[in-house]
Amino acid sequence: MEKLTSPITPLLISPAKILRGNGIISQCGQDIAHLGKRPLVVGGDRVLPVVFPQLQSVFQRYKLAAESASYTPDCSESSLAILQGAIAAHNADFIIGVGGGKALDTAKLLAHRSQLPIVTIPTSGATCAAWSALSNVYSNEGAFQYDVPLDRCPDLLILDYDLIQTAPQRTLIAGIGDAIAKWYEASVSSGNSSATLTIAAVQQARVLRDILLQKSAQALQNPGGEDWREVVDASVLLAGVIGGLGGANCRTVAAHAVHNGLTHIPEAHGILHGEKVAYGILVQLRLEEMVQGNQLAITARQQLLKFYHDIGLPKTLEDLGLDGISLAALRHSAEIACQPQSDIHRLPFAVTPEQLMAAMVSTTVITENSRKVSASKTLPAISMQEE
Repeated sequence: MEKLTSPITPLLISPAKILRGNGIISQCGQDIAHLGKRPLVVGGDRVLPVVFPQLQSVFQRYKLAAESASYTPDCSESSLAILQGAIAAHNADFIIGVGGGKALDTAKLLAHRSQLPIVTIPTSGATCAAWSALSNVYSNEGAFQYDVPLDRCPDLLILDYDLIQTAPQRTLIAGIGDAIAKWYEASVSSGNSSATLTIAAVQQARVLRDILLQKSAQALQNPGGEDWREVVDASVLLAGVIGGLGGANCRTVAAHAVHNGLTHIPEAHGILHGEKVAYGILVQLRLEEMVQGNQLAITARQQLLKFYHDIGLPKTLEDLGLDGISLAALRHSAEIACQPQSDIHRLPFAVTPEQLMAAMVSTTVITENSRKVSASKTLPAISMQEE
């Protein structure tokens, strides 16, 4: 009898090696040099002048011929094409990505397409991009286009707490918003899966949520302290573990779909990724109330509204600075978020742009009849400019 075979699905759970500590960059030269002799350091225009000098002592000690290149204007196809030229010009044999989520996504995708080793050095706690085997691609103007699954997680992740502490506190607050979304999205997208690793990922997402709810406020009051380091680890590392274990079964849902739609509004380009995602969690929970009458979603949203207030995450379009956008811009954002390929359709019910708009303008509405509201009926009053 012929043996049935299944397609090979690789488990891309974690970077090959993770180094973390205070001032760790200066101590990791041997691990960096193990990957090659001619690194190309990829980052943004503001980060490169700060981090490249910190790496110089490593380069000099291990006789590495390093060059740097900026990924600006965005993690876009045109930027990637220019950086491919920089790889060829330098004859680079590995990539070092430094910066926030977009810089690291650019560096990872560049290494993936060039089949080169990749080192990630996050400069803030804003995302888990330093960990994951995924890159998001944007237009030159910052509008989300698509994501690209990579063939592996980074070869080396260097988490230097001293470097992270130099970033504005707003970036870590945004990272908390991005990380806590793991629970609200993974618990929905995993459905009733009985797969061991999916169950493990969802439970880790619950642990991540609880750590952030319990420790974030204290961490933000004491930068560099023990709680602060644990929250950084949670946002940069543990959030990545969940995506690695859960894979496609624990992907993004409505919170990230809302983020992706908002990136198509020019006025939203100054808003951090995690800020948009945090707001998107409230939108997702509001949808669950309005469409399903989900009482647990009401309770969860009430808890998050208090948490957001305590640490400074945005609760409304007004908090995001988008209360003045036109109704046409809001509709365009909702239509993007509801495109056929959008992760919003991982929700266990269908969502229309009109329903999403209703949820987007009512994220703080809490009433006794919340679960009886139907988004398919009349839209709440939208206090925005018409076209």
